[in-house]
Amino acid sequence: MNDGYALVLLSDMLDELGEDETKAILSEFSCPKNKDVETFLKKKAIMFSRQGVAQTHLVFYVKNGEKYLVGYFALAIKLFDIELKNLSYGLRRRLKRFVIYDRQAKVYRMSAVLIGQLGKNFKGDNNELITGDKLLDFACRKVKEVQMIAGGKFVYLECEDKPCLTNFYYDNDFINFGKRKLDKDEKDELSGEYLMQMLRFL
Repeated sequence: MNDGYALVLLSDMLDELGEDETKAILSEFSCPKNKDVETFLKKKAIMFSRQGVAQTHLVFYVKNGEKYLVGYFALAIKLFDIELKNLSYGLRRRLKRFVIYDRQAKVYRMSAVLIGQLGKNFKGDNNELITGDKLLDFACRKVKEVQMIAGGKFVYLECEDKPCLTNFYYDNDFINFGKRKLDKDEKDELSGEYLMQMLRFL
């Protein structure tokens, strides 16, 4: 294997290595800045992968034959409500081909690929081996692959309302279009009462 980055689908790793060895690899992931990201990878990712709820992609940095887990992202198809009045005229025009108006609920609904989780591995110095921008770029490239097969032009995510997170996504061409109240089971790992909803045209 050449030096550089390698992406491994969690389901492929499970097939090749089995659950015990895969869990041992995932146990090396640490993200003290966002415990939700760490909890998902260690406790939910395998189950979600097997159920087809979300697919997790592990990112390794390869150097001299050694592989270092540097981050991961999880993708899923998500249906969500969107208020077009909150968006610019140009973006509304782009979106109208992809939204459906629910007359009973009086809301616009849209389906898009969701980046459900995105996180760097802070175990040792592994977080120094990849930038957040690079990790997000890998995720968006995978989303584009999905869009080439199934259609679509937008990617969607949710994040806590913290400047370090929102500014990161703004700098990577995402726009905020709303807020979603936290579910009860989300409040244990996340702070605040809601998540910022963000969208990007690819």
